[in-house]
Amino acid sequence: MAVIVQKFGGTSVGDLERIARAATRVKGAVEAGYQVAVVVSAMAGETDRLVGFVNETDPGHDRREYDAVVASGEQVTAGLMALALQRIGVPARSFQGWQVPIITDDIHGRARVSEVRPENLQACLDTSTVPVVTGFQGVTPSGRVSTLGRGGSDLSAVVLAAALGAERCDIYTDVDGVYTCDPRIVAKARKLDKITYEEMLEMASQGAKVLHTRSVATAMNHRVRLQVLSTFTGAPGTLVVDEDEIVEQQVVSGIAYSRDDAKITMVGLPDRPGVAAALFGPLAANDINVDMIIQNISDDGERTDLTFTVAKGDLSRALKMLEDNNDSLGAARIEPDSRVVKVSVIGVGMRSHAGVAGTMFQALADKGINIQLISTSEIKISVLISEDYLELALRALHTAYGLDAAE
Repeated sequence: MAVIVQKFGGTSVGDLERIARAATRVKGAVEAGYQVAVVVSAMAGETDRLVGFVNETDPGHDRREYDAVVASGEQVTAGLMALALQRIGVPARSFQGWQVPIITDDIHGRARVSEVRPENLQACLDTSTVPVVTGFQGVTPSGRVSTLGRGGSDLSAVVLAAALGAERCDIYTDVDGVYTCDPRIVAKARKLDKITYEEMLEMASQGAKVLHTRSVATAMNHRVRLQVLSTFTGAPGTLVVDEDEIVEQQVVSGIAYSRDDAKITMVGLPDRPGVAAALFGPLAANDINVDMIIQNISDDGERTDLTFTVAKGDLSRALKMLEDNNDSLGAARIEPDSRVVKVSVIGVGMRSHAGVAGTMFQALADKGINIQLISTSEIKISVLISEDYLELALRALHTAYGLDAAE
């Protein structure tokens, strides 16, 4: 019998009624002839509540005890889901991460999975019992509970699907698939039937919130077919698959955006070898990631401007560090700007089609939108613009690339 893994996010198990509804999805898959393993998140809002308890008890807390507390949310959901399945006639039992076991490193709060031993789950499946596994958590080599950080439950589902040789990993959430753009902003956005791992990875990294980058990258590495679908509608979702499973590629598959960036311009830097290293080295050493970078050409060979972006949450730290080091850097002034957004067009079809960048630039120019920074990869073009023009830019680009849903 083929195995599938079904993962239910926090909104899908937000209360007892929703857990019961999710259980019927599991029962449907069992009745369709699948061996089913389930992964659950904590109920919506529960992890934040537990984190709040930890911070209130000890702001400088031991990360090992932090993990012990915040991992408990998934334990509750797993037990309730197993009970809900038993009540509707589906044999089930709950597993915590350490009982699988999912082995991680010992970086508590953001651990990385090093090994999954699926024998206990497989034995459960072989007796027609559904294992319900706590997402987001594992166990360190020393036996301490660990948590996987942001997107951890999706990652749990993917690594279990890989270990079990699953036919598919279904990610149930509160959206019914992956759209060409955020449908809350672009009314003509349409749901994609399929998207490649590479495109989904770029969309996730550029601001799309449907899947986290770690889970997509792991699925791509292990060739785990993903499906994103809604717990609440029953409609078919979006498959995330290898490029060769998609017969006809669109040039651009989707448009993503991020409000999480801030821009810093170092005005009047000395134009000499080593100045960029002196600027970016200390930022990297303090775990401040730099994304987009542009350096203006110096007319006189003496001074130049250098502009780059950092995460908005890192802006204050970055500015303090730059100001503290400016005696050696020698910038005339430092200009921050947090009122910016990054907009990205994404598609594997870019590899074989010219003019994609030109279409983007022309569409924005026609709407009077100024481009502040540009970065590219093989299947992505990103621009930084003023946040005031986000909605206008998304709609214009969606139309320019022929992504609008038919009337």
